[in-house]
Amino acid sequence: MSRSASGYHHGNLQAALEDAALDLLETTSAAKISLREVARRAGVSHNAPYHHFGDRAALLGALGVRGMADLLAAQEAAAEAADGTVAKVRALGLAYVRYAAAHPQGFALVFDPDYCGVDDPSSDMAALIARNEQLLGGLVTQLVTEPGFEGRDPMALSAALWSTVHGMAQLITLGHLPLEAAEPAIHALVR
Repeated sequence: MSRSASGYHHGNLQAALEDAALDLLETTSAAKISLREVARRAGVSHNAPYHHFGDRAALLGALGVRGMADLLAAQEAAAEAADGTVAKVRALGLAYVRYAAAHPQGFALVFDPDYCGVDDPSSDMAALIARNEQLLGGLVTQLVTEPGFEGRDPMALSAALWSTVHGMAQLITLGHLPLEAAEPAIHALVR
């Protein structure tokens, strides 16, 4: 994509529109994003977004997919960089919380049922959800063979860990907990 001071000129208009919307999402909730403002930020006519996204919900659904992909990539990188199963599970949880803290509106959009529904996700979102579940499930399957975790039900432990880390992420993004509380809390949870 190439942009000048006068706006969008050549390249991938859909990506330019998504990038403009992501910029807005850093400071504005999904509910307040309009296609007109996205077009203005991208430097295109107010009708341009409709050529790539049928409506606002389609744009927000695409942003949710990008947000989920970024969240998943952060978790995968963190788990891969850690040594040992316990450290990988901790790293996964901490990456989840840090992503939420860095991108609270994007994180909220990933889980907003109006745009990224659990019952009927887009094919792109469904694939990302499956990868995320495999990442956590695979690590927990390994974790239940570790001393102190053996004999636990992997499905129940996965649900408990995800629920706890997601709740912590929510509390941090809403200002009820400081981000600094995440690492010691995750260590207390998985030790």
